Amino acid sequence: MESPFNNEYFMKKALQEAELAFEKGEVPVGAIIVINNKIIARAHNLTETLNDVTAHAEMQAYTSASDSLGGKYLRDCTLYVTLEPCQMCAGASYWTQISNIVFGAIDPQRGFQNNQTKLHPKTKVTGGILEKECSAIINKFFIEKRNLN
Repeated sequence: MESPFNNEYFMKKALQEAELAFEKGEVPVGAIIVINNKIIARAHNLTETLNDVTAHAEMQAYTSASDSLGGKYLRDCTLYVTLEPCQMCAGASYWTQISNIVFGAIDPQRGFQNNQTKLHPKTKVTGGILEKECSAIINKFFIEKRNLN
């Protein structure tokens, strides 16, 4: 029997966080961190709410997961995030030593892959999980933003 806890299942949870960001007028990026099929952190962008350019979903999730585990390293954890991490978030992932990063939509302009940001050597990356759904919420947000201006 196939486990219900797969990449699509957890990306849907990250998308729920992106929806919360959307409702707050934040760029709709959501993130969760999982260890042993258990969600230990949920987060979404808070850059507008906190007036903090570093308050990306991933950064919020790293802090929450570290608090949950009682330590700064996120070995054996997986980050699920709806948009490919930027250089800052990828750089922070290096220091957390997170084992896996799974993202939805590719960010060709600001994503870490195109900018050749190095991850921890033991971090595995999987992209394109629920890419259409993850791209759709970002596109919807920016279309609505343009129409308001």
